[in-house]
Amino acid sequence: MERYKEIERSIITKYRKDIWSRFVKAVSDYELIKENDNVMVCISGGKDSFLLAKCIEELIKHGKFKFKAHYVVMDPGYNSLNRKMIEENAKILNIPIEIFESNIFEVVSLDESKSPCYLCARMRRGHLYAKAKELGCNKIALGHHFDDVIETTLLSMFYGAEVKTMMPKLHSDNFEGIDLIRPLILVKEKDIISWRKYNNLTFINCACRFTEKSSHDESLSKRKEMKTLIENLRKTNPDVDHHIFTALTNVNMNCILGWHKDGVEHSFLDEYDERK
Repeated sequence: MERYKEIERSIITKYRKDIWSRFVKAVSDYELIKENDNVMVCISGGKDSFLLAKCIEELIKHGKFKFKAHYVVMDPGYNSLNRKMIEENAKILNIPIEIFESNIFEVVSLDESKSPCYLCARMRRGHLYAKAKELGCNKIALGHHFDDVIETTLLSMFYGAEVKTMMPKLHSDNFEGIDLIRPLILVKEKDIISWRKYNNLTFINCACRFTEKSSHDESLSKRKEMKTLIENLRKTNPDVDHHIFTALTNVNMNCILGWHKDGVEHSFLDEYDERK
């Protein structure tokens, strides 16, 4: 059996419970992909986005409805080694990638702020939406997983003083008719790592030119801080991450001091006297 077929088989056999079933559940429960959708699958070169691409391929082959997918790699200015690794992994996994180039790293390198990550993320998003529109896609799929959701939620609370999370899907504000989806949102990172090791695969990590030159990045260190915090909490509460995720779907509005929606601020006092 060819290697890529063995890798595909591992997703729906050995990792059926931890990866495939959770991927399918997210697609179904959050209505992420529907019949006749045209999905642009974004491949950054890491383990998460390559796994996402394989799951999408498997869904096309074994799913109950038809849809199309484009497997797109945006090169923001990778060095030659990272670019080569992405191309080689695409061949190993038998993924028909389309690469388009941008000058994001070059532009970001001129940014004088403490961390250029925010600018880089915004520019990446803009280029990806434009590419999706060019391809006639109505959805953009990203490889964020369960752990990304938990870490983002805690970061928002601890450093942003706000309760918000990474959503399974979002409407684009600037590109009408395009949704951003996260089909791996129920898949844990440890299981993605296990899949990678089981299939003896090696992917690039962060390929940012900035972090190549700097030993410290504030946004990355904060996310690492959240990872460490969750690991420590699991020692006394093994299900703490699941509890955090479930809490985001179980908000008791009678016990919230305030909230805002669509730019409008609300307070528990607004209806307090009416509840006598």
